[in-house]
Amino acid sequence: MDQFLSTPERTDRVEYTEVHRVPAMSVGTYFLPAGAVDPQRPHTEDELYVILRGRGTLRTPSGDGAAVPGAARFVPAGERHPLVAISEP
Repeated sequence: MDQFLSTPERTDRVEYTEVHRVPAMSVGTYFLPAGAVDPQRPHTEDELYVILRGRGTLRTPSGDGAAVPGAARFVPAGERHPLVAISEP
C-alpha cells in the first residue's frame, strides 16, 4: 500500500501507472496536476476511483461527485467520466 501513498515529486504531466493486472481486474494510480484537463475517454470495463489525495470533481451523466481524499467513485463501463475542476493535484 505504501506505493499508493508515497508520491514522488510531480511535474505538470498527467500520469497513469498500472501496478497490478489479472484477467478480470487491474489496479493503477492516476495523477492529475491542478488545473489539468483529463484526457480519458469511456472504457470497456467498470472503474472504481479511490481518491488518496487532491481535490476535484468526477463528472458523469448521472451527476457530479466530489473527488476528495477518502472518497470512492464508481463509473460503469462506457460512461463518460472526466475529472474536472482539479484544484489540488
